Amino acid sequence: MSRATDALTINQLLGRIVYFHALFIEPSLRPGPQPEPGPVCCNHGPALGRRTTVGELVQDSAWAALGEVAATLPARHQPCPKSARSCCATCRVAAAAGAVAGGWAQTEHRSFQHAEPAETLLRSCGLAAAVRLGRAFAAQHATSCAALDRLTVPEALPGAEELPLTGELLALWADPTATARHPVASWLNHCTGPDDIRRVLETRRTGS
Repeated sequence: MSRATDALTINQLLGRIVYFHALFIEPSLRPGPQPEPGPVCCNHGPALGRRTTVGELVQDSAWAALGEVAATLPARHQPCPKSARSCCATCRVAAAAGAVAGGWAQTEHRSFQHAEPAETLLRSCGLAAAVRLGRAFAAQHATSCAALDRLTVPEALPGAEELPLTGELLALWADPTATARHPVASWLNHCTGPDDIRRVLETRRTGS
C-alpha cells in the first residue's frame, strides 16, 4: 500500500471522528470542570533531544482537527502546559486522542448505560486511543516520541455493543491502514443522532 493511500485512509478516519463528534457527542455533552494542565511533553521535559514539533507537523494538517475536537472536552483534555507550537507533535496528538476517547466513553456511558462510568474505563479508553492514534501519527511522519514508547494498550476495552462510538474508534485505529482493504461499514452510518443509537441499543438488549 502506498504512503499516499495510507495518508488518505488516515485523513478519512480523522474526518469520521470529527463527523461523529459533531453529530452524536456534542449534542449530549454536559458542562464539566475546568481543564487541568497535563504532563510536559517530550520537548519540554528533562529528556535530551528534540522531537518534531506541533508547528512543523500538526497545525496545517488533518491532525489539527483532532485537537479541535479534544478542545471541546476540557475535562479530559490535558495537553502539555508549555507553548503548543514547540511541543512534541506526537505527544500532542496522543493527548488529544486520549481526550476524545475518554470524553466519548463518558458521554456514551451516561447516555446509553444511564449511569456514570468508572474512571478506570475512561482511562483505559483514553490510553488505548493515545497509543493507537499516536503510533499512526508517528509512523505516518517517521517521527519518534519517548513518552509514546512507554505506553501500552490495556487488555480490557469496551466493544461496539457496549459503547458503539468509542468501541468503533478504538477498533478502527488498531490497524488504520486495513480500512482501505475493509471499508468502514457500520450501523452507526444509518443513525442521525444520539436518540437513534439509544433506540438501537435498547432494541438489541430487549431482543437478547
